[in-house]
Amino acid sequence: MSLLRIDETKCRRDGACVAVCPARVIELDDSSPVPTPTLDAETLCIECFHCVAVCPEGALSHRLIGPESCPPVRPDLVLSAELVEHVLRSRRSIRAYEERKVEHETLAKLIDIARYAPTGSNSQQVRWIVVNSRGEVKRLAGLAIEMMRQMVRAGHPLAARFPAARLVKSWESGKDLVCRDAPALIVAYTPKDGLRSPVDPFIALSFLDVAAPALGLGTCWAGYLMAAIPQWPPLKEALGLSEAETSLAAMMVGYPKYRYHRLPPRNDPEIAWRE
Repeated sequence: MSLLRIDETKCRRDGACVAVCPARVIELDDSSPVPTPTLDAETLCIECFHCVAVCPEGALSHRLIGPESCPPVRPDLVLSAELVEHVLRSRRSIRAYEERKVEHETLAKLIDIARYAPTGSNSQQVRWIVVNSRGEVKRLAGLAIEMMRQMVRAGHPLAARFPAARLVKSWESGKDLVCRDAPALIVAYTPKDGLRSPVDPFIALSFLDVAAPALGLGTCWAGYLMAAIPQWPPLKEALGLSEAETSLAAMMVGYPKYRYHRLPPRNDPEIAWRE
């Protein structure tokens, strides 16, 4: 089968599939009744399926999927600007969690939503590690603390930036400021080889972050752990990460212990307009 199959009885020749194709591998001219793939389409197509999704008539099928494989966009579920603003403003970093464990199915659903985040050239190379054990999350935090202890002893220039001494002191007094006693931790990463973008894991976890409250969950970026993982081999080993996986992001997940009731303000944006 050709890369694209187009039903001539449905196609309106509106050129939408040509316009939205990221790789520009679809063309439409007077010599053909319908759009056709370019000669290099087989090589350059990134399989994003924009062409299938944009056709209002369902006239176009890609070799891998057809319109019947893509649920229609539901106008009744499209968010208003007011609702989007409220959702984003009400989002909070959760650092106090309930004791209960997060269900496996709930975390799986959360990642199933987050996998639709955009990736560089549609590479879809984000991989996931889910640590769904409060004790194991605590152990990972302890490994990060051990790295910080060594930084303090050695007078490492990064010790003050962490701030390592304060984190170690809090840990020794029974307070975990690295992972906040979270019941679960989600790590997103991409392999070093192959086509990828180093920001893909961060985009994926940003999607996950926004989706979490809909499932009753709260999240917080595990910044200290993210900074420690690439620098501390015991942490990478504990997570099962090899040297080939270097672009990663981590997020604490759990049921919030407290509910927030107000929307705090933020600084006005600094915008440099070019018009």
